[in-house]
Amino acid sequence: MYDVVQVKIREAGKVAYYNRNNIDVDLGDYVIVEADRGLEYGQVISEPEDILDNDVEGVLPNIIRKATSHDLRQVKENEKKAEHVYKVAIKKIEEHKLPMKLIQVEYSFDRSKIVFYFTAEGRIDFRELVKDLANYFKARIELRQIGVRDEAKFLGGIGLCGRPLCCQRFLKNFEPVTVRMVKDQKLPLASSKISGLCGRLMCCLSFEHKTYKELLRTLPEEGQIIKTPAGKGKVVDINVLKRLVSVELDDGRIVQVNYNEGGE
Repeated sequence: MYDVVQVKIREAGKVAYYNRNNIDVDLGDYVIVEADRGLEYGQVISEPEDILDNDVEGVLPNIIRKATSHDLRQVKENEKKAEHVYKVAIKKIEEHKLPMKLIQVEYSFDRSKIVFYFTAEGRIDFRELVKDLANYFKARIELRQIGVRDEAKFLGGIGLCGRPLCCQRFLKNFEPVTVRMVKDQKLPLASSKISGLCGRLMCCLSFEHKTYKELLRTLPEEGQIIKTPAGKGKVVDINVLKRLVSVELDDGRIVQVNYNEGGE
């Protein structure tokens, strides 16, 4: 049995389970953790939980300590250094004439590694660029090609709902989003209404879909004949959240009824 929490590494790193190692940490705390060939910093994004040994693949990394004020200052210094690295890397990419767009640069906590995130239309042979950057910065270099949804997560912004992007605020992983989800939620198929800043279908369509499916299960389908206080009619429209059903009666009138689980 392991006593663990989930930690998001750096600002844009992956989320993984870490052994609490008898260290008292709370949701939102910044921590220093074990990493491959060094140390990393991250933020606790879950409450403590117990997981079975059989649920763990390989060796579970440990939390080393809660981040101190000195650690947090180093993180800030790393962010400033990353700004300089970004500018240099842009010039290096231009020198190597590579068709790639650099999105963000991050230092590992111990400054032993620099991670470069970029987008590109296809695969890029960046081996010579990596050598050039490694020689210039005297650190391990890692280039990660990301998609447009990851780019939106890095850069942030305001969604159609008027709130900060879900991918930047709380989503751990990107789930598949389909047009079927759009139809189930009775949304217009206009691209401007269902696409996020990344140009892809909005992530909320995915994580809200389960709720819509459950609500739809207790509602009639479009085209179904149901009874209403005004008589029988065919369902022509459904407002899922308000549980309002629009019904066309035999005389052509459209009436709206509150549809309870048992029907009308």
